[in-house]
Amino acid sequence: MEKKVMMKMNMEAVLLLFLVSNTIQSVHGVTCTEAISTLDPCLPFLIGTEPAPTEPCCLGVERLSNEAYTKEIRREICECFKKYGPPLRVEPEKAKQLPGLCHVENPVPIDPSMDCSTVTKN
Repeated sequence: MEKKVMMKMNMEAVLLLFLVSNTIQSVHGVTCTEAISTLDPCLPFLIGTEPAPTEPCCLGVERLSNEAYTKEIRREICECFKKYGPPLRVEPEKAKQLPGLCHVENPVPIDPSMDCSTVTKN
């Protein structure tokens, strides 16, 4: 059973990379592909197969938040996750919880239901 879950997650990650690579767009030095791959360790938590984010996941959340140092970058990353979160079956409530569970201040919004036009730098 666990093997099936891992294979499914790997297939979803490959699907995501395929979808994103077909629309690679620079996010002021951070592409959508890079933003999503940074949070790849978070996928099990975000889709509800793991109860909590892992340390590699939280390091990715922190790294992405540090790389998103302008309002424009944060908005573009938000749009990226808004576009690609639903095909991966990311649960919006899990996405909202992730920054807090990882103790990341001023996080990049990764909630696929967020209005990205409201994103600010802080």
